Amino acid sequence: MTFDDIGKIALGSRLRSLSERITEDAVKMYALYGVDLKPRWFPIFYFLSTQKHGIPVTTIAAEIGQSHPAVIKTLKEMVTAGIVLEEKDNLDGRKNNILLSAQGRIITSKIKEQYTDVENAVEKLFRQTQHNLWIAMQETEYLLNQKSLYERIVLEKKKREEKHILIVPYTPKYREDFKKLNEDWITTYFEMEEADRTALGNPEKYILDKGGIILVALYKDKAVGVCALIKMDDPVYDYELAKMAVSPQVQGKGIGRRLGEAIIATAKEMGASKLYLESNTLLKPAITLYENLGFKKVAGRQSSYERANIKMELVMAQK
Repeated sequence: MTFDDIGKIALGSRLRSLSERITEDAVKMYALYGVDLKPRWFPIFYFLSTQKHGIPVTTIAAEIGQSHPAVIKTLKEMVTAGIVLEEKDNLDGRKNNILLSAQGRIITSKIKEQYTDVENAVEKLFRQTQHNLWIAMQETEYLLNQKSLYERIVLEKKKREEKHILIVPYTPKYREDFKKLNEDWITTYFEMEEADRTALGNPEKYILDKGGIILVALYKDKAVGVCALIKMDDPVYDYELAKMAVSPQVQGKGIGRRLGEAIIATAKEMGASKLYLESNTLLKPAITLYENLGFKKVAGRQSSYERANIKMELVMAQK
């Protein structure tokens, strides 16, 4: 089986294989020119060969795009081999600077012809290809600096999983799901209160019959999230966004956001202009979600829940 058979999912393995192949040739190349270097030393060696003075390790790491620990490990090998040496910083004796040793400077003069031959060989190689690998790598690195491959995979995962998410209106068959999802999150962080038991025990009577609504999030046809709009008898607010709960087993799939967006859209369809909610600052992901949905903190309102230490509102339209 070849990499072409596996496809693009083997990108990392194929790049590693290509890197290993080029590294093997690099070892032979250094021997061909009588240069006492290892391929992994080259980025540090080349950078130091362009400097007139000793350079701090942090600067070297930043310039060659490698981690600080990786550079330290490589420098230890190069110090042992006599290629580089350390010297105290003139301004801060606690810091060491790195520079080429006398042996390293000799290599600098010997390696110039090697540079010429390698550059010519690589250039001729690229001219034989339809797609210039060097330019492709520059383009790929630029794009990965904007958004890593991992971040791109996470986005694809969310897009795929969101296809399995469906927001539906509450029906009596979801009564136990509504109760259990809310009880689970409440008891994870707090204690059940009387107001919880009243509303969760009979959502039809205390939410729906009073003009509110409940939405249910299904993931692969299983109820995994709920959210309610409770009609408020209030001069300022039309509805309270409440009873939002998402199963921990599916958190991270954007279900809370989908529920929030759907409940707000429903409130607008019902003519609401202002929504209200109560939460607790301990629930940082929830607070962030509410803020992303447009809610802002308000003060000066009493709550029937002991755990509610933050109140928020969403202004959708002026009455």
